[in-house]
Amino acid sequence: MSMLNRDALCSGAYLRSFESLPTGLLWTQERIDRSLAQTLAARPDAGDVWVFGYGSLIWNPLAEIERREAATLHGWHRSFCMSLIAGRGSPERPGRMLSLEPGGLTQGVALKLPEMKLEHELRILWTREMVTGAYRPIWSKAQLADGSAITVIVFVSEPAHVHHCEDSSAACIAPMIVGASGMLGSNAEYVFRLQASLAGFGMNDAYVDELAAQLRRLQQASEQPAGGD
Repeated sequence: MSMLNRDALCSGAYLRSFESLPTGLLWTQERIDRSLAQTLAARPDAGDVWVFGYGSLIWNPLAEIERREAATLHGWHRSFCMSLIAGRGSPERPGRMLSLEPGGLTQGVALKLPEMKLEHELRILWTREMVTGAYRPIWSKAQLADGSAITVIVFVSEPAHVHHCEDSSAACIAPMIVGASGMLGSNAEYVFRLQASLAGFGMNDAYVDELAAQLRRLQQASEQPAGGD
């Protein structure tokens, strides 16, 4: 059974499942909690708190959600820019993890959290997302389909992280992703699930589409029988 569930996140089992990571890379629960406290201390207003989901939070948020809406985040674009050695990759066959890098826009899903349970639900999200501190949590504005602006928490790339990679083009990363897998499943499966989840909201991302197409070509090529004499 996958470790990515509420019980594992709340009990500490999820973090412990990453204990094979190199020394110093894995964040402790205390460090994760400090990051959450610092982010909450910078809360820009007393309005509703939403989290902007652009990857697996779209289809598997795990936190308790009051409302879910298609939304657009300006100033950031999807990028598989983080080397992935656990979860859906391994040290022997690293994959790539999704993040956001500056520029452009991202269509995703805004998830409204219940104010009465805000810190508890955010702690679940922080434990899930900040295993190695590969993301930088920020407050930003996003736009709902009706044009209204909301304040969101979004996990963007941390360029100073040891696993941040410069080249995240589909051509560069598809050969890595197609062969990578770990305890949470295959890296390619994640890309296909992302593409399908966006389509379910009537959205698409040209970068994700290009990457998914390259992965399918690589998979098909590996299934072709070797040529004979």
